[in-house]
Amino acid sequence: MRCPICKSPVPDPDATKSGTYPFCSERCKLIDLGRWLDGKYQIPVEADEDQNPPSRPSDSHAASEDDDR
Repeated sequence: MRCPICKSPVPDPDATKSGTYPFCSERCKLIDLGRWLDGKYQIPVEADEDQNPPSRPSDSHAASEDDDR
């Protein structure tokens, strides 16, 4: 397997107990954490039209009724 950050080879997790797997080093592990915290990794979300709540009538209509009085 290769490190997702620097693409260098990563030893099998059973062969080493470094605690950095799947990264090759603590440095690459921290770079990845920083990317997550900065919001650089995002899961795309597509909204289904069926799940959107019905739209509410606008308040501008109610305000125009008050003006007519």
